[in-house]
Amino acid sequence: MRGLSRCLIWVALLLPVAAFAEAESAAPPLSDEQMDEHIDTLQQPLYSPFIERYILDEVRSLRVDMERKHRELTQEVVDRELGAADKAVSYATNTVTYFFYLIAGVSSVLVLIGWNSLRDIRDKVHSVANEQVAELVQEYEKRLRVIEKQLKQETAHIESNREEITLTQEIHSLWLRASQESSPAGKIGIYDQILAIRPNDIEAITYKADAALDQGEPQWAVNLCQQALSLDETNGHAFYQLACALSAMGNLDDAARYFARAVNQTEVYRDELERDPALEALRSHQLVYDLLEPVVNETS
Repeated sequence: MRGLSRCLIWVALLLPVAAFAEAESAAPPLSDEQMDEHIDTLQQPLYSPFIERYILDEVRSLRVDMERKHRELTQEVVDRELGAADKAVSYATNTVTYFFYLIAGVSSVLVLIGWNSLRDIRDKVHSVANEQVAELVQEYEKRLRVIEKQLKQETAHIESNREEITLTQEIHSLWLRASQESSPAGKIGIYDQILAIRPNDIEAITYKADAALDQGEPQWAVNLCQQALSLDETNGHAFYQLACALSAMGNLDDAARYFARAVNQTEVYRDELERDPALEALRSHQLVYDLLEPVVNETS
């Protein structure tokens, strides 16, 4: 039933794509400029929260399956090691028993020819057998302690993975809520919940800076971007958000420098200069074009 449900879901998802592809194939080919204009005039995204939720559920199912496989593999390894230890102990016991029988036979022969008394031979055989058994017991106790230590480590590792999967699922759920939240204050509250779980989540810090900028608090956004850069000095999104915040504060020179650094990290930010309203004041600033000019020469 679950496979059938998945098939129906994929069919429902692929029908609009097929219709769009058929419409596109019937239309004459577009030039690059017409294609850019067509993309800019899109009224709604090509994805939906339903698709994101489905992908997240599939990722969670995959991680749960991986955890179960890892646990089964660990259990199988432990069972095999215990089985090998049991066989070794059985083999050693049989060896000692046969050795005891051999010594008893030799001792009987020695008694018959008068070399020693039966009591002395019996005591000697018991002493030798006890020594052999004690050595074997110590050896296999040592091996069992090693196996027990490995089991404890694997158990701790499995528990750590389980906790990490739980935290990851919770964080994914919060990111989904943030993508559906419309108000900057609501987004900031969700980002704070993510940072409460993972205080050094750079992505959450930079998106919180974006929400703070939308809320009309550029100085707060600057502080958040600097916090993100203290964790990762090459984070392009932090440079970009810092440029937007400084541009809103009127510090256009620094905004131009940070925007150029963001473009150096990720070339996709170059097009945001003409599209992002937060960079409107920076568009007429000559310094930003002087700083971006070497990048253009390198890529041309």
